[in-house]
Amino acid sequence: MRIIYTFFIIVYGFAIRIASLFNTKAKLWVNGRKDQYPKIKKALSENHKPLIWVHAASLGEFEQGRPIIEALKAKHAKYGIILTFFSPSGFEIRKNYEFADFVFYLPLDTPKNARQFLEIVPIELAIFIKYEYWYNYLSAIQKKHIPIVFISAIFRKQQLFFKAYGTWFLQHLKAVDWFFVQTSESLNLLQKIGITNASISGDTRFDRVAAIAQSAKENALVEKFKGSSKLLLAGSSWPEDEAIIYPLLLRYPDLKIIFAPHQIDQKHINSIEKNALGKAFKYSDERANKLTEKQVLIIDNFGLLSSLYRYADFTFIGGGFGAGIHNTLEAATFGMPIFIGPKYEKFQEAKELIQLEVIEVVENEIQLEQKLSFLLKNPNSSEKKANAARQYVQKQTGATAHILSTLEIKKIIE
Repeated sequence: MRIIYTFFIIVYGFAIRIASLFNTKAKLWVNGRKDQYPKIKKALSENHKPLIWVHAASLGEFEQGRPIIEALKAKHAKYGIILTFFSPSGFEIRKNYEFADFVFYLPLDTPKNARQFLEIVPIELAIFIKYEYWYNYLSAIQKKHIPIVFISAIFRKQQLFFKAYGTWFLQHLKAVDWFFVQTSESLNLLQKIGITNASISGDTRFDRVAAIAQSAKENALVEKFKGSSKLLLAGSSWPEDEAIIYPLLLRYPDLKIIFAPHQIDQKHINSIEKNALGKAFKYSDERANKLTEKQVLIIDNFGLLSSLYRYADFTFIGGGFGAGIHNTLEAATFGMPIFIGPKYEKFQEAKELIQLEVIEVVENEIQLEQKLSFLLKNPNSSEKKANAARQYVQKQTGATAHILSTLEIKKIIE
């Protein structure tokens, strides 16, 4: 089975190389891995600290790992942190992350790469976030008797581990020292297959977003743009999301809208500007004339979104018309009604926020307009949703403390 798995990994890598000829993200993926081992060797040449390796697929998973990294640096400063990413959308934004001693792309998951990586990087603990199951790495780590931990893990009965033909995949899970899972369902699934080295910690993102709410910086430009108007923030939006928001521009001329697109490229920015009918300006154009008279602000850089939710009265989280919604918790922690598209089933927090009536699911522009109209006319209903959102986040914090305490009790870290 390992031969088949590795074959598909190699084919995947080859496909990315072909895609890199015409796709910017794929090109970053390939270029980031060029001459990788000499770079890693050079970076680690003067390191004298024992290392903890934290791996995140992309930016979303990084946000789940971030509270753990920062807690480790604060309480166990003797360790250095090596952070790896699979995706450019994580690496390119966080390659200079101040709490990591080293940041790299993860070499492709082949047996040779896994062995070579571990020979160069003398780690004492491997932390994988959510569901980053790279089986050649897991096998190589196990052979070196290095502890393996998964944080904010979540399991569903549809996964390979719980199928009759998933034995090979399951044996890698049984090599993991501890699973910190998000839900009781995940814990029960693990226990049914004989894995008892697990506990419910919850989702570390709650700790992260709670910290964001406490430390969010003021933004003079956004504050001036909003003025006394109501503001709808479209966070991590895609064209399909934006398409059902544009009609609001004519229906509610006093409503201010911020688009913070998930992908920032000139074609996408130009499309938003065109559909905003001359009512938009870009964040990078800070000297825009009469910005208070504009109705749309386009965030054309990374890193601002999480601190902008503080100004929103409503938010629309993107991705629900594609592969799945993006992070709803950053909005929830600031307290506001949240709109999403119909693709949310894989996201536990979204389902819980729907039950609390914080999130409204919309499938088209008519539903969005109707639900927004109701909230604009009924501010008490809007405030009720906002309070429920804030309380939901506050009740879910504490995962980081649980994880750190357990790692210490189990003597996985000292």
